[in-house]
Amino acid sequence: MHNWTTQIPEAARDYLAGRRLDEVECILPDIAGVARGKAMPAWKFDKQSHFYLPTSIFLQTITGDWADAPGGEDEYKEPDMTLVPDLSTATAAPWTADVTLQVIHDALNQNGQPHPTAPRNVLKRVVELYAKEGWKPVVAPEMEFYFVARNVDPNQPITAPIGRTGRKAAAKQAYSMSAVDEYGKVIDDIYDFAEAMGLEIDGILQEGGAGQVEINLAHGDPVALADQIFYFKRMIREAALRHDCFATFMAKPIEGEPGSAMHIHHSVVDMRTGRNIFSSEDGSETPAFMHFIAGMQNHLPGAVALLAPYVNSYRRYVPDFAAPINLEWGRDNRTTGLRVPISGPEARRVENRLAGMDCNPYLGIAASLACGYLGLKERKDPRPECRTNAYIGEDELPLTLRSAIDLFEEDEAMVEVLGREFTALYTAVKRDEYKEFQSVISPWEREHLLLNV
Repeated sequence: MHNWTTQIPEAARDYLAGRRLDEVECILPDIAGVARGKAMPAWKFDKQSHFYLPTSIFLQTITGDWADAPGGEDEYKEPDMTLVPDLSTATAAPWTADVTLQVIHDALNQNGQPHPTAPRNVLKRVVELYAKEGWKPVVAPEMEFYFVARNVDPNQPITAPIGRTGRKAAAKQAYSMSAVDEYGKVIDDIYDFAEAMGLEIDGILQEGGAGQVEINLAHGDPVALADQIFYFKRMIREAALRHDCFATFMAKPIEGEPGSAMHIHHSVVDMRTGRNIFSSEDGSETPAFMHFIAGMQNHLPGAVALLAPYVNSYRRYVPDFAAPINLEWGRDNRTTGLRVPISGPEARRVENRLAGMDCNPYLGIAASLACGYLGLKERKDPRPECRTNAYIGEDELPLTLRSAIDLFEEDEAMVEVLGREFTALYTAVKRDEYKEFQSVISPWEREHLLLNV
């Protein structure tokens, strides 16, 4: 038994019981939420309290290119940052051939301070701002994604997978148990992997798209929940590959089908009393509840660049596909971007329905929490509750990545909360990705413009 394994979660210790640990994957999430790092033999991890990777990892775009550094004059040297293991995140990688653990690492500057552009540190920064006010934010994310047929040619459309009946997965079967059973073997592996990893699934259900599934997670600490989503995404992809299909977290992978969201439920607890600050002692809604909603309405336009981080993300923001295109709020009204679910006073919460499942979970949760935090600080009132169909109102969100980036940079309060160094880096990466997309000629252009204009 390795000395440090006494500090890891019980599920990881159970996974190692009676087995020899072969390898440790030392990872951290990059700007896209992709796992970066290195794998090393367990004996090497025993002897190494930290290791180094270049800060330029956070400048890599989703295509693998590198954005220009917005930072200081020495950034071209690609200085190293120190990666220190957070042993509380140790979990199994049960799909590997060898006995392997994954450990998320914290990124520190050479002076030992949290690196300001590391996504996990950005979320921690926001949570600490709440803590300074005596508040503890609580979140509960919902993960929507698709199982799709293997797609090895990007020029071909993505299609639904073949289920156990030999037919393609059917659309418009929300909440159908038989639809979930079509790919039951993948779901079984997800449950088995989750158990080995110590990840709690609150429920799995069929969503409205062909091959679209939703996994609900229990409410809890924002950083811990972001860690779980980070792990879940990797694990679900591995489970799908075992059964000759892909799992995709694209916001809009299939034309004519609903997009995939990452709805985020928010509440805030008073650290001194343990009470939900959204409910008064008599169970009624508090001013803080309204201030939180107002913060969402006032600052979400500036946060969309983090909630919808790719050009594909904006294909989800269309009416009649169960996707919000507004900043209205309403009680038990799924047409509003901000929904207040039915609950008792202790569970009163706000559901942000704007985030796509393609967002980096650390940055998506950080941006959403930042909006609520600013609302609590600014103490403004929201617009009147929407009691009708909010889909028929005016669009209130940026509808392109380019305009979203502009709004992000213009929201000075948001920039201050998330950090100026992070904002400069993030916008540099996103502008570079948008520029790369603009250089691509799409099949639509070739089909309709080649011979007609």
